Amino acid sequence: MTQIPFLFATSLLAETPPPPPGGLLGSPFVMMGLMVVMFYFLLIRPQQRQRKEQAARIAALQNGDKVVTSAGIHGLVHNVRDHTVMVKVAEGTMIEFDKLAITAVHKKDTASK
Repeated sequence: MTQIPFLFATSLLAETPPPPPGGLLGSPFVMMGLMVVMFYFLLIRPQQRQRKEQAARIAALQNGDKVVTSAGIHGLVHNVRDHTVMVKVAEGTMIEFDKLAITAVHKKDTASK
């Protein structure tokens, strides 16, 4: 009689499925969540920061600042308007650019050093 409960208990233990390999980190949902967090911190957040810095540089444009446009044209800011900037590229030559075309700004104080 003592063998019947023992066999019954071992058969119950044998029927339980084994735990999934990898534990909690092996779950596909956890791995997807970790990938989303990695993409946020490695790609999305730095781009947002760069956009904010660029917007601040464009908002602070003043006459006399040295600028570089997205086309690679270097010049001095002659006039700043709401959406456009007049850039002096040579003596007597001025080109009007959209503010979004300005990629780099060197302030007149730091440009003379």
